[in-house]
Amino acid sequence: MNELREMVSSHPDMRGSGMQELIACVEECGRCALACLACADACLSEEGVESLVQCIRLDLDCADLCFAAASVGLRRSEGNVPVLVAAISACALACERCADECERHAAHHDHCRLCAESCRRCLAACEAVLDELAA
Repeated sequence: MNELREMVSSHPDMRGSGMQELIACVEECGRCALACLACADACLSEEGVESLVQCIRLDLDCADLCFAAASVGLRRSEGNVPVLVAAISACALACERCADECERHAAHHDHCRLCAESCRRCLAACEAVLDELAA
């Protein structure tokens, strides 16, 4: 995603304090959304899929909220900070819940382990942005 970092960094409103954290968060949100979609699809192919229903739902919720947070993070419209905080906060919560659920299945399903790891990285990136915005 180097192209994305370069493109976002070239945006006139993406310079200055906190922007590197936001760019990192946008990147992690994109990666996490794709990991969650892949995990949900893999869960659907597992035997005993009925035991993975909650995992699939949380994967899909997390993917949607990661995509939304990344989209809002890419737009730096005037006065958008409260919406940005809300989107990133929702993404962080979804990542935490999804990681917790995927970790329950990680010993049996590699895709869940990998998804949980991606969710934890995204959660950390979201928290870094929220800390920067609160400062």
